[in-house]
Amino acid sequence: MPNLSHRTYQKELLDRDDIPFADIKRNMQELDFINRTLGGHNITLQGLKRLLRKYQCKEPINIVEIGCGGGDNLRVVKKWLQKNKIPAQLTGVDINKECIAFAQSQESNSGIKFIESDYRIATFDTKPHIIFSSLFCHHFTDNELQEMMQWLKQNSSIGFFINDLHRHLLAYCSIKFLTRLFSKSYLVKNDAPLSVQRAFRKKDWQTIVETTNGTNFKIQWRWAFRWLITYTHEPATTI
Repeated sequence: MPNLSHRTYQKELLDRDDIPFADIKRNMQELDFINRTLGGHNITLQGLKRLLRKYQCKEPINIVEIGCGGGDNLRVVKKWLQKNKIPAQLTGVDINKECIAFAQSQESNSGIKFIESDYRIATFDTKPHIIFSSLFCHHFTDNELQEMMQWLKQNSSIGFFINDLHRHLLAYCSIKFLTRLFSKSYLVKNDAPLSVQRAFRKKDWQTIVETTNGTNFKIQWRWAFRWLITYTHEPATTI
């Protein structure tokens, strides 16, 4: 049984740059299923709604996801915005060219722009109103996350939110059992339990937030074993 008292920085297979496209595709499909089944997409929508709550938009809302993978989060966001008749410009950024290729190949991603880039050097036509990430932050060290927080604050006009994993023994055992039982992807079988080992407890987020001038942050636990971190620029303004 792994020691979960501290985050591990062991790299996931998906962080490599030599994974074949077919394997990436299977991984993205299974991650989408996991997000839908275990409520990950609902947490993303909770973060979005929270940031939109105080704002009356007079123009299409500009939303960017960093570490977008196959675009499944943005598809859910697009569907919700369309249902609520909120015009939007959606953009996904990912450094992995195979993930971007897969995202662009999905007909259901039509209308979403995808950029192959390190998020830190990505360029946008206009400053995003909202930036978010899902299951992305655990790929980074605490020091790298502090830098990411500053980037997110500087590059968003409304704010940002983060949807990521809770480092917990039950979460580790559950995902290890479920992926062994149901997954056909060696990437998912390896990376899903490792993601929990790389994930966070509340004190981890509190330290990261405090070292990035942590005001206007909310840290909330969500089922199943997730953290929702939201940040809003103050004061709230009409855009």
